[in-house]
Amino acid sequence: MCAMRPEPVHEPGDSQPGNLDRPDRPSQRDQGQQDWKAVLTPEEIRRALSRIAHEILERTHGGEGIVLLGIPTRGTYLARRLSARIGEFEGTPAPVGSLDVTMHRDDLRLRPARALQRTEVPPDGVDGKTVVLVDDVLFSGRTVRAALDALNDLGRPRSVQLAVLVDRGHRELPIRADYVGKNLPTAHREAVRVLLAEIDGEDSVLLGEREA
Repeated sequence: MCAMRPEPVHEPGDSQPGNLDRPDRPSQRDQGQQDWKAVLTPEEIRRALSRIAHEILERTHGGEGIVLLGIPTRGTYLARRLSARIGEFEGTPAPVGSLDVTMHRDDLRLRPARALQRTEVPPDGVDGKTVVLVDDVLFSGRTVRAALDALNDLGRPRSVQLAVLVDRGHRELPIRADYVGKNLPTAHREAVRVLLAEIDGEDSVLLGEREA
């Protein structure tokens, strides 16, 4: 069972915090106004996660000393799925938790009102572990930079790796994913949406035009 940090009180009117890597994530209102193309089906997402789980096991000698930390919101659910996949392959799920990056974002002064998310750390912590950060979309790299800063507050891992379901390019920082479900070339004007059954009722990755 994970050791849980006290969850901060959400201020009235706060919405779920956006991801620095995904400033183009459309709102629910926008979805009906755009044409979206599915670029990953549920089965393709399942296969991608299974492949990533195998690659993690290969690179970490059977998952020795690993901890999966998902970046809320969808990264947390992806991390849990990867943990379950590793359990199917190895007999024991990988330790899994979540890592809130809100207070380490580099745009706090521009958009200060944000709801904090949950940070959960497995009982053995992260010291001396191989921590695999998990997120849904890698874009500019700014969310991952914030996650690295947040991770420093928790301890000193032996190494840190990054797993993402989609890498859409357009990096603004020198950050690269170790495990990628799909490399998806995109234009800046395009938006990428990841839907997961746990919170969206279905699994899909959609590509569409964002509003100007």
